[in-house]
Amino acid sequence: MTTDVNVRSWLDEANRTSPWPTVTVLVAGIGVSGYSAAAGLLQVGARVIVVDERDGDAEREKATILETLGADVRLGAGTTQSLPDGVDVVVTSPGWRPDAPLLVEAAKRDLPILGEVDLALRLRDPERPAPWLAVTGTNGKTTTVGMVAAILRAAGLRTAAVGNIGSPVVDAVLDPTPYDVLAVELSSFQLHWARPLGARAAAVLNVAPDHLDWHGSMDAYARDKGKIYEGCEVACVYNVADPTTEDLVRAADVVEGCRAIGFTAGIPAVGMIGIVDGVIADRAFVAQRQTSAAELCKLDDLPSQAPHNIANALAAAALARAFGVPPAAVRAGLSGFHLEPHRIQYVAEHNGVTYVDDSKATNAHAALASLLSYEPVVWIAGGLAKGQEFDDLVQTVKGRLRGVVLLGQDRHLLADALARHAPDVPVVEVAGGDTEVMDRVVASAAQLAQPGDTVLLAPGCASFDLFDSYAARGDAFAASVRRLGGR
Repeated sequence: MTTDVNVRSWLDEANRTSPWPTVTVLVAGIGVSGYSAAAGLLQVGARVIVVDERDGDAEREKATILETLGADVRLGAGTTQSLPDGVDVVVTSPGWRPDAPLLVEAAKRDLPILGEVDLALRLRDPERPAPWLAVTGTNGKTTTVGMVAAILRAAGLRTAAVGNIGSPVVDAVLDPTPYDVLAVELSSFQLHWARPLGARAAAVLNVAPDHLDWHGSMDAYARDKGKIYEGCEVACVYNVADPTTEDLVRAADVVEGCRAIGFTAGIPAVGMIGIVDGVIADRAFVAQRQTSAAELCKLDDLPSQAPHNIANALAAAALARAFGVPPAAVRAGLSGFHLEPHRIQYVAEHNGVTYVDDSKATNAHAALASLLSYEPVVWIAGGLAKGQEFDDLVQTVKGRLRGVVLLGQDRHLLADALARHAPDVPVVEVAGGDTEVMDRVVASAAQLAQPGDTVLLAPGCASFDLFDSYAARGDAFAASVRRLGGR
C-alpha cells in the first residue's frame, strides 16, 4: 500500500495541476460517470485501475478505449469483491452503496474515497474554476437545472447543464474551453460521497421519501440532500412549502454572508422570490427589497403552469439571480425553455379522453404533483417502490380518481393503500411482464375513463422491473395510446 500522509496533504485542495501522476486511483464502475472519471484521471496523468462486475458489449467497448489510454480495466464476476494492492485513492460511481465490499475494504485501509462530484471539484482549472449553481431534490431537478442553463445562456454566458442530468461533471470541468458557470444537477447518491461543494448558490427543491432502500432511512436521505449547501457562497435556496429544505439550510456550514433565499407560490416576503398577480417577483436580489420587487417573468411565459413546474421556475430564477443575471435574461430563458419528454407530456386525445405521459414521476412525491394537475384522472401506476409507502398519496388524491390501473412488481403496495383509503375507486391490476403489458394497461384505462377525463401515467415507482428506463416506459405508453386510437 502506497498511501501516506503526502497524498492526503494535497488531495483536499487538489486541482488538475496537482501531483496526480504520483498516485494510483481505483475507479469503481465503468458506467457513464465511472468511464468519465477514469478518462479524466488518465488525462491528468494518474495511474488508473477500473473494476466492474458487468462484462457486456458496452462495458468492453469502454474498456478498450480506456486500456488504449493506459488504464488497467478488470471486468467480470469477482472483480469488485476486493481491493487491489497499491491503490492510493478510490473513486466510486454514484450508485455504489457504502456497504459494497470494495468500499468497505477501502474504508478499513483508511483510503480516501471520492465520489464523482468530489473528483470533478479536484480536477478544475485553478485559473478559471467555473462556479457551480447546484440543484438537488426528490423531484424537479432535471427541469430546474435545464431552466437555469437556459437563463444563463440568455444572459450571454457559456454554460452547460451537467451532473445527474446526463453529462458528467468531470467532462465539463476538463473541457478545453472554460465555462463561465455550470448548472449542476446532483442526486442523493452523488451527494452521499460529497465533501463541501462550495457552490456559488445551491437549491434543495423538496425532500420526500425516495431511495430509502439505498440510504437506509428518511433522515439519512435528507442529510445527504442537505450536503449541497455546505460551503455555499452567495445563496442557499429553499422551498417555503417544504420546511425540511429550510431546516437543511439552517444546519449547513456556509461562507459568511451567504443568504437563505426562499421561493414560494404565494406572495414573497423580503428575501424571497414568489408570485404576485401572475408575475414571478423578486424580493431577494433587488436593492429596495423592503418596499419593492423586480418583475422577472409572467406565468404565461412558462412552458407549463402545472404547480410543480412553477416551483421549478421559481427556484431556477432564484439561482440565476444569485449569480447576478438580469431580470430580462430570466424571462428570456424561461419563456424559451422546453420541457424534456416524459414530463407531463401530452400524448393524444381519443374519444374525448386526454392521455398524458409523466413516466418521470418515479416516486410518490412526483406522482402527487402530477395528479394534482388533473381532475378527474384514471391513474396508471406501479413498478419498483424503492421502499416507499403510498398511504398519504392515496389519501390526498382519492377524490380525483375515476379509476386506477396498476402494473409492475410492487403494484400490491399501491393496491393495498387504495383498498384502505379509496375503497370505492375501481382498481384494475395488470399482471405479467410481456412486451404487450402496456397495451393491456392502456386498454384497461380507456375502459375506465369517461369523456373529459385524463388518463395519466404517473407511476410513482421506478421502471426497471419491466422497462429499461422511465423513458422506455413512457415510449411504450405513447405507442400503446397511438395503437388504441388506430394511428
